[in-house]
Amino acid sequence: MSSTWSPTVRRRMFCLLLAGGLTLGAAACGSGSGESTGAGGKVKITVTGQPPTSQPFERGVFDADVKEFEESHPDIDIEPHEGFMDPKTFSAKLAGGQLEDVYYVYFTDPAQIIARRQAADITEAAKGLKNFGDLKPELLDNFRGADGKLYGLPTMNYSMGLLYSRPLFQKAGLDPNKPPQTWDEVREAAKKITALGNGTVGYADYSKNNQGGWHLTSWLYSMGSEVARKDGDKWVAAFNNDKAKAALNQLRAMRWDDDTMGSKQLLEAQDVQRMMGAGQLGMYMAAPDNVLVLVKQFNGKYEDYGVAGMPGGQGTLLGGEGYMVNPKASPEKIKAGLEWVRWKYLNPERFEKHVQQYVDGKQPVGLPAEPTPDIWQGAVRDQQLALKSKHANVPAENFQSYVDASSRIKGSIEPPNAQQVYAVLDSVMQAVLTDRNANVDQQLSSAESKVNSVLAQVK
Repeated sequence: MSSTWSPTVRRRMFCLLLAGGLTLGAAACGSGSGESTGAGGKVKITVTGQPPTSQPFERGVFDADVKEFEESHPDIDIEPHEGFMDPKTFSAKLAGGQLEDVYYVYFTDPAQIIARRQAADITEAAKGLKNFGDLKPELLDNFRGADGKLYGLPTMNYSMGLLYSRPLFQKAGLDPNKPPQTWDEVREAAKKITALGNGTVGYADYSKNNQGGWHLTSWLYSMGSEVARKDGDKWVAAFNNDKAKAALNQLRAMRWDDDTMGSKQLLEAQDVQRMMGAGQLGMYMAAPDNVLVLVKQFNGKYEDYGVAGMPGGQGTLLGGEGYMVNPKASPEKIKAGLEWVRWKYLNPERFEKHVQQYVDGKQPVGLPAEPTPDIWQGAVRDQQLALKSKHANVPAENFQSYVDASSRIKGSIEPPNAQQVYAVLDSVMQAVLTDRNANVDQQLSSAESKVNSVLAQVK
């Protein structure tokens, strides 16, 4: 990776910059899709998602897949474009008619894109896709509009859990194979880890640059609360309740009563990852892709980390990514684009080959992340897990608790206008973690009013 951030954290900042950018109406939604066929009668499609040259392994896999796809689909010509969801260029591409035929989105984007008619309806075209019925319905729902129609396909999924240091668990007399399952257990484990001394911190959390609001949302979901709910035809804040108060009081107790969160606050991802990589942190909330960052950027070792399901078990924040199709694309381009997405990203027949690419490239296999995402259900999911276990080159058993939990804990997507909501909730996290006497009731009441103003902008 070229960044010290995990993909989940990069999404937060990308979407923060993008928050005000997806404001173009359908009339401004350009096409880049004028002609359906190229030389020799082929259907030519432009697609995003090609990794940059600074990521040679990922780029090599992508380019090899394009070549293999074109050989097996001689009637389709792929023109790959570098990049994913780039907030600096997305609006300009829409306005200037340069939007690719098949474009990448984060889970925070489809609702706005669909409402503004900036994606093609793929409902009928998707019905014929092989293994379509094996995808998790809740992920497909993220790409459905208010009309019930489908406008995109999920290709990657993550959910938040608890990342922890196995060596510190052992030193503190905790069983690293039995990570905390409740927030009370997290609190008790944090006390024992902090008691090791030498600046060791039991638990850390984010509280700035919208990352605090993002993590507070995850806390609220874990307690069985919501952040926003639909009230008729409008969205309203739904977090000023006893469950949210319990979450914030738990954080306050860990910070001030137990002193297990350290004196330095206003942390963001890199701060916490640096602490974990240095062996000075016991636990923090994260998705499994953080393990890659700890190893590749902070000198960690795969065997030193474990990931458990979200404490509390009542819910977790669900995120991910997928692809949508230009609304001006011809039926031929829509069909070709969906076949590319299915073949490249949603193809159980290529599971083993894709895993082998990672093995050959000396990339980790066995984490609850790449090389095959957790977007499947039933027998296909079992097939995927078995292949990853067969080829594992990292201690997959360290992450089994997370894998087991992900199939039973309810995942909820981010609220509408997520980054603006997170900006408000940042202040709540900051107050509780920097002011011993912060009034939780007042903080929630103030945040509720501000978030209602943010949600009033949702169309």
